[in-house]
Parts: sequence; C-alpha cells; structure tokens
Amino acid sequence: LMLQVLCRYQHIWNIDLRFRPAFLGGIMQQTGNKPPAMLPKRAEYMLKDIKRMAKYYQVPVHMSGDDFQRIFATSSLAAMRFITAIDMTNQQYLEALSREFWMRFWSQHEDISQPENILAVAQQAGLSAELSQKALEMISSPTVKDRLKETTAEAIKYGAFGMPAVVAHYDGKPHLFFGSDRLELLGSVIGE
Repeated sequence: LMLQVLCRYQHIWNIDLRFRPAFLGGIMQQTGNKPPAMLPKRAEYMLKDIKRMAKYYQVPVHMSGDDFQRIFATSSLAAMRFITAIDMTNQQYLEALSREFWMRFWSQHEDISQPENILAVAQQAGLSAELSQKALEMISSPTVKDRLKETTAEAIKYGAFGMPAVVAHYDGKPHLFFGSDRLELLGSVIGE
C-alpha cells in the first residue's frame, strides 16, 4: 500500500519520489528475515490490517487467507528485473510500470512472473511493444542482474530488512521507514 499512497502524496508533500527496484527475496535472505505471514497469528492480523488500510487509503486490495500461499509461490524476480531494465533505459515509465505491476499482483491476482503478463503490464503502463520486448530480452543479461543486485544491496545498506522500505533523504541524512503504517512518521520527519 505504501507504493500507491506515496505516489498520491508526492504532489501534496512536494517530494521527489524516486523508484529504486530491489529484490525482496534477496533482502530477506541477506538479513535473515522471514515473512511475517509465516506465523499464523501474525498472518491472521495482517490480513485484517491490510483490509483496513486498503479501505482507509481507498486502494483496491483483495485478499483472503489463501493469498499468502499465492504470494509465497509467485516469484517477482522477472518483474523486478524488467523494472530494472526500464530503470536503466527509460526511467520516465517507472512509476506507471511499478503501479501497474502492483495492481496486477495485489488487486487482480495475476501471475507477474510470466513473460506474456509482464508484456501486458508494460502495455497498460504505456510502454510501446518495441520497448517492452527490448526490456524483456534484457532481464537475463548480466548488466540487469548486476544492477538489481546493486540496488538490493543499497537498500540493505540503508537498513532495509523487508518491503516496503522507504528512504527519505532529509536534512542531509537518510531516514529508513519500513511498512505502510509509517506514512505519518515519514511526513513528520520531512515537515509535512
């Protein structure tokens, strides 16, 4: 939810929002973290909380208890590499592309790991067929793989241990915020 809400707030708070693709699986592995939904009581709470937050922020998330299995079973690596390829070549599409991947995965329950679905997401986000195909071909290149590893390592360097992780550069130093429920604290730190 943080992605959708930050996109909405960027103009209200007058912030320079920069998307930095990072691979959640890599962050979890490097930091020794485990998905909170693996704990039954935590998963039960998270499901209720996500529904409450979706209603509050008016973001279309449709989840049931079975969705955690779908989430764990779906690899986002191809999608993150695709976003990374776009980050390297056509940054102007990052916001629309990131939001569309989010919608497809969280709201429409689509498998974002499949090439045909990645291309459909790209088309919906406004990318041309030619640009989309080029980016899809780039996802297996060492350059894209290395860049995603670099941005993932950068997130860990700032203290990320999961997602969403937001780093606000304010008053000459970075401030890490984890979780969708930290928007008020983020706003407070940046004077909004």
